[in-house]
Amino acid sequence: MNEHIPPDFRVPGFLAAGLAAGIKKTGVKDFALLYSQVPAAATGVFTMNRVKAAPVLLSRERVKSGKGRAILVNSGCANACTGQKGIRDGQRLSRQIASALKIDPREVFLASTGVIGKPLPLETMEKRIPLLVASLSSGGLADAALAIMTTDTKPKGAVVRGRVNGKEVTLAGIAKGAGMISPKMATLLVFVLTDTAVSSAALRKALKDGVQESFNRITVDGDMSTNDTLLILANGKAGNGRVLPGTPGFKKFSILLRDLLSALAKKTVADGEGVTKVVRVLVERARTASEAEKVARAVANSPLVKTAFFGEDANWGRILCAAGYSGAPIDPEKVDIFFDDVQVVRRGQGAGPEKEEPATAIMKKGEYTVRLDLHRGAQKAFLYTTDFSFDYVKINASYRS
Repeated sequence: MNEHIPPDFRVPGFLAAGLAAGIKKTGVKDFALLYSQVPAAATGVFTMNRVKAAPVLLSRERVKSGKGRAILVNSGCANACTGQKGIRDGQRLSRQIASALKIDPREVFLASTGVIGKPLPLETMEKRIPLLVASLSSGGLADAALAIMTTDTKPKGAVVRGRVNGKEVTLAGIAKGAGMISPKMATLLVFVLTDTAVSSAALRKALKDGVQESFNRITVDGDMSTNDTLLILANGKAGNGRVLPGTPGFKKFSILLRDLLSALAKKTVADGEGVTKVVRVLVERARTASEAEKVARAVANSPLVKTAFFGEDANWGRILCAAGYSGAPIDPEKVDIFFDDVQVVRRGQGAGPEKEEPATAIMKKGEYTVRLDLHRGAQKAFLYTTDFSFDYVKINASYRS
């Protein structure tokens, strides 16, 4: 088992597979299928980018029914900006998977990742569908996690277990994403499977809340993808009393889902393209939560701040500058800035050259916190961000080649 995939990585009632279909030139795994053996509740969130890939348009419409059985995923081609052909290709693949699994095509969700503007290699994919279906197994999630990767350096998976309404339930998820990451009410590609019995309404609310505290709190480069998709299937095989909104069971399920999504989100940002540092940007004592988030996003997405993180340069002026243009009505003369517990700015001015050395020592760590105290109120917000390294530029300068 890959060290980045948890042991016993399976969910009762679900099968999965991942294999090489020839979509990528390198011959690695690039085609995945997740399948519930019984009818399942379903929900999802998708990119807010106005440029949406064909699989996003199809899946977003299908998930409105609140049910689904299968998720077909490919890497190596985004099927984005491909017009009506992209839609037709997705529908055709849906019909073939549905026929092989003996389910309704509307119960098949689609997701793609890779280069924008290229049509799917449909014939190549269709030839591999019989083998993909035949390869389904209860232990196939690890292969699926490999098959959805693009510039990721490692597969990302997580599993949590707990008791809901007196029964043990399992939630497992896989994720991909390393660049073009700045989610907003969406994610990258993330798929969650659970055997919890839960109503569609409860599933939607739990996912919305969980995403807000996990994937909506990470950024690698400030770019929002055309393909961002998070889907969750819940098949009820655990036999717990069905979870409904506002019940004790809902609270327990929501915590489990939030913990799973947070684990996947943290793995995603840590595997960002060329990343050498993971930095938690925490904004405290803002007047509103929205104000705190504006400041945190401005700092976390600033290229100048991120290059300073890479260079291990405690250049607090860049941080204060980003806070100033965030759109939040801060008072610069009240702002304090800390690297972990080392204060480098006091009331809008440098705390002195004697703070440079300990601050630089903190920046040499692989993970630390930059904290801004606005002295305006009692609200706070955080984001996980990364540095910009030489490798980030190299990876994205030659992405299509």
